[in-house]
Amino acid sequence: MLDRAKLTLKAVAFSGGLSQHLAGCNVIMARNLEQLAIARRVARGRPIVYECLDIHRSLVGSSAASRAVQAVEALLLPYVDLLLTSSPAFVSNHFGKRPLQAKIRLVENKLLINEGFVPEFAPLAPGEPLQIGWFGMLRCRKTLEFLTRLVRSSNGRIEVLIAGKPSPAELPDLATQVETVAGMRFTGPYRYDELPDLYGQCHFAWTIDWFEEGLNSSWLLPNRLYEALAHGAIPIALADVEVGRWLEARGAGLLVSEPEHAENRLLDLTIGELAAMQNQLRSISRDELVADDRDCVALVHDIAGAGIQ
Repeated sequence: MLDRAKLTLKAVAFSGGLSQHLAGCNVIMARNLEQLAIARRVARGRPIVYECLDIHRSLVGSSAASRAVQAVEALLLPYVDLLLTSSPAFVSNHFGKRPLQAKIRLVENKLLINEGFVPEFAPLAPGEPLQIGWFGMLRCRKTLEFLTRLVRSSNGRIEVLIAGKPSPAELPDLATQVETVAGMRFTGPYRYDELPDLYGQCHFAWTIDWFEEGLNSSWLLPNRLYEALAHGAIPIALADVEVGRWLEARGAGLLVSEPEHAENRLLDLTIGELAAMQNQLRSISRDELVADDRDCVALVHDIAGAGIQ
């Protein structure tokens, strides 16, 4: 963080070249707090759009360093004309309590599709073993430990497929650990066009993330929520976080109160209950799950209109 602060100060102090480079721009868009500081320096009356799709732990912490970052944010937010954020909980729990007067636009982490292409809703046929997928940015050691214990205690009734990019800081040995567990597979990173195949192998999608537990992880609406639903996999979520509330409002998902509840619920699940849960997913509008060219055009329109009352 200190290195990033130094680079930001350097960019602010020597912003002449950047100002010249951006001279023809009508709107300045910052994609994190450091860029917001730079945007404030070079905007010169032009509207500023602040994209904040996640809340860094320093913005909700209580340490001296966190308070310093929060003070910087408080100085910069009044200059923002449009805030782009990905979850209503970020607004209610954070930005609603900060000195922000800007318009707010929700940009959820929906599945982006090409024009004319609709991902196939193709749930895996109900049956055992139950298949759980954990995909995306893999950073939660507690999740790995729980899924490992779940597979081992299920006596072959539950299997887990893991794919994505493990955090080198949090899960440097993920591949090695998974190799030792019968019923668990790790297939590594994947491309966007491989999502149908990945989710097509799973009855359930693991959406619980205990990384930075008690901070912003309970406010997130992650990519894997929308991806799973679009392809017919049932999200497993904690009931008292934003993902759980999103699913409860739509009558979908396997909502649990704690890890042990998830284990018991899965081991007691009947084939009929699984089929009913899959059918519940069909009631969710596709517009709530995917974004296409029309959504992109609408977003650009709102960005271009930032600052216009």
